[in-house]
Amino acid sequence: MEALLSLSFDNISSRDNNKIRKGLRQIEGLLAQICLSTDRNSKGNKARASSKAGKDGQSTSSLSQVAADPAFREFFRLQEGFEGNVASRLVGCLERLLGMPDLDNMNHAILSALDLLQGVLLLHPPSRTLFRQEIHMNVLLDLLDVEIPPNVQSQALLVLVSALLGNPENTRTFENLDGLMTVASLFKSRTTAQEVKLKAVEFFYFYLMPEAVPKSSVRSSEAVRLPAGKASDVTSSKVKTTKEKQQLLGRYMSNVAELVQDLQEASPLEIMA
Repeated sequence: MEALLSLSFDNISSRDNNKIRKGLRQIEGLLAQICLSTDRNSKGNKARASSKAGKDGQSTSSLSQVAADPAFREFFRLQEGFEGNVASRLVGCLERLLGMPDLDNMNHAILSALDLLQGVLLLHPPSRTLFRQEIHMNVLLDLLDVEIPPNVQSQALLVLVSALLGNPENTRTFENLDGLMTVASLFKSRTTAQEVKLKAVEFFYFYLMPEAVPKSSVRSSEAVRLPAGKASDVTSSKVKTTKEKQQLLGRYMSNVAELVQDLQEASPLEIMA
């Protein structure tokens, strides 16, 4: 697994579109092997597994099955160091793709990298600590520029939710970088596609939800060892209430009170369905 990750990292570090796409496919294949299985179900579950199997005959595994798998445990171990951390390499790949002259030709690779990044952040929550650093958060915000294609903007908003989920420190970095203004400007722009506007509204609902107080003691193995870089100056204990975040978002949006009322009257899952 370590050798395959190293090979895929070499490919996505290239400035050649074909090599980048090959590296992204290699990472996708590795994640698929971890998350999908044809033989993890017991004989008593074969009928149920068969009914859930996809077109290729593979069936999705439950979280407990995946967590108990030696391959997943090895993958998780590798993510705790920078050399094997997939999320940090994907962020670097996105940064290089954004700097390439023919951005339109890179659209497919950008979407693939974003899709994989979202999956990795959900599979390995400690990787979200990457986005406490401004340099990494800025990459996501750059993907929300009004000149970026709508499908990329939509996917970037989904990745942004995954990056902020359960991490108030990341949210403070997002705020310090005027992330709220970025998303609000995207929402209010006349050139923004309707699908992107809907994703932006969903993001606002997510952002306005009250934050949980972070655990005071986090095992060192649960934090990704980040490379040197510019870190945010927020404190780990600072969380904000819905009212505080309403005031911040209200600087850029006029109907924030209505969004908060929706949150109070319905569950977030109902709103974002």
